[in-house]
Amino acid sequence: MAQRTVLVVLFDDVQSLDVTGPVEVFAGADKHVPGTYRVRTASLDGGAVRTSSGLTLVPDTALADAPDPHTLLVPGGQGTRGPDPRLTDWLREHGPRAERLVSVCTGAILLAEAGLLDGRRATTHWAYADTLARDHPAIEVDAEPVYVRDGRVSTSAGVTAGIDLALALVEEDLGRDVALGVARHLVVFLRRPGNQAQFSAQLRAQTARREPLREVQRWVTEHPDGDLSVESLAARALLSPRHFARAFRAETGLTPGRYVDRVRLEHARRLLEDTGDGVEEVSRASGYGTPEAMRRAFVKALATSPAEYRRRFRPAAPSAERPPASSKGSPCRSPSSSSTASPPWTP
Repeated sequence: MAQRTVLVVLFDDVQSLDVTGPVEVFAGADKHVPGTYRVRTASLDGGAVRTSSGLTLVPDTALADAPDPHTLLVPGGQGTRGPDPRLTDWLREHGPRAERLVSVCTGAILLAEAGLLDGRRATTHWAYADTLARDHPAIEVDAEPVYVRDGRVSTSAGVTAGIDLALALVEEDLGRDVALGVARHLVVFLRRPGNQAQFSAQLRAQTARREPLREVQRWVTEHPDGDLSVESLAARALLSPRHFARAFRAETGLTPGRYVDRVRLEHARRLLEDTGDGVEEVSRASGYGTPEAMRRAFVKALATSPAEYRRRFRPAAPSAERPPASSKGSPCRSPSSSSTASPPWTP
């Protein structure tokens, strides 16, 4: 198997996690399968750079001396606003030479300035998506997904999304087992599907100011299979249904019904990804009641059926590693707890 060079571009005020997250993934994969990745870092002049958090990173070389990589990775950070023109020029010249072009967070801004995203679909940190779309109308900017892959160009959302994207690339290169091994060691999920929203249902909605409404939000999240009618939730908040519905929308930006829909859909997606339970069990645990009701919700929101969603996004790990679904609380768990075997490598 040919070794793939991963070149990470460094610059002042880079976001340190945008660099170290993907680097740990590729370096970890190389420890699983030695000789598959060679990670290199480079700055404009080969000098040390200071990250936005104050850390100092010392690159391996200058960009001018760096070899043409298989994967060119451009991180984000405050340094992507008003970058050195020489960096943009270098990306414009060398970006097309890479077999894979990857950005993390606002690294997409640098790719855009170099003209490397024109005519493509891309994402970036949610706070900068509007700016990217306004300044570069030739790009189809999608602020929703964790990451977007458009041919040889891949862009990801903020910070930890770079880890998700790197794991997806490792899975493409070396297979699911290697990606799963790296994810376990880093104590992260194998990967979030690229089309998963940057925000959970709770984060997408505003947090209510008043405690009774905040308690209702928590209750909905923890009991997706419960009675979540407006009347029931209003009684929990000690308000009339009409007053509750009006106050909930005013303070969260969503109607109670819309919030419930999002929580149930997210809960069902996570169960389909992380457990081996049947569609009927998942539909009950997520509050849909029947598989048909859940199917309609998936088709409306995601344009796919629950079965197809599972086929596309559930990691193909042994069934013994899948926990049973629970109708209460989150199904999340640390991937490292699913096996008692010793890790294949240590840092």
